[in-house]
Amino acid sequence: MRHCHATNQGVAIRTPNLEAWLTSTRSRRGKQPFRSFEGDMCDGRWFNVTETTDEQGWMLCIAFDITTLRVGARSLRQARDGALRAAQVDALTGISNRPHVLQQLDMRLQELRERQQPCGLVMLDLDKFKSINDTYGHSAGDMVLVHFARLVEATLRRGDGFGRIGGEEFMLLLPNITPHALTHAVSRVLELLRAARPLIHVPHFSYTCSAGLAMLDSSAEVADNMRRADDALYRAKAVGRNRLEWA
Repeated sequence: MRHCHATNQGVAIRTPNLEAWLTSTRSRRGKQPFRSFEGDMCDGRWFNVTETTDEQGWMLCIAFDITTLRVGARSLRQARDGALRAAQVDALTGISNRPHVLQQLDMRLQELRERQQPCGLVMLDLDKFKSINDTYGHSAGDMVLVHFARLVEATLRRGDGFGRIGGEEFMLLLPNITPHALTHAVSRVLELLRAARPLIHVPHFSYTCSAGLAMLDSSAEVADNMRRADDALYRAKAVGRNRLEWA
């Protein structure tokens, strides 16, 4: 995608911020068993693409050349696809928004009930975020939120889910993982954060986050599973922040 964008070849990518576009794309890719969308090529061709993803993560993509369809009908469907994408993506960070990541949580819970596929649930909250806004301004706060989203997203597998719940709170969904591996994955994120310096104009600035971990419980509903992870997060905050706690 970076090569296409830089050389104006292949898929037409119209965005002023390619990295944000990539983050948005990754947050949705492979999260549904089937989806269909349309896109155009730099040489003027237009394609309808279907993606089918199986339980192991293998994906079959089929593209149909629909260049000869009426331009008006094509534009209408493109607007529909754009509206759907906007409904699933957090506007600031480019990752899944609250409704989309909760939809993924419900899907993972169904997989646990039907196929006993385990899934880790992590609630993440940036520590003392209000002081960042108060000290450095809301634009710096936005930069920190974007930095956090990029940092975490770069550590994830394709099948993992990651979304912004609201404000400075985020949710991670890591399927097919053991409690030990989940601890390791979240610990790695905390380590990367401690070393990061995201504000170029304030080179000494750093920030941390706290995390509450849980394995999905098939006997509990979505809200109850979230509550368990939230309780662990609040405990991590209460005992000093910049750490993880298990439900």
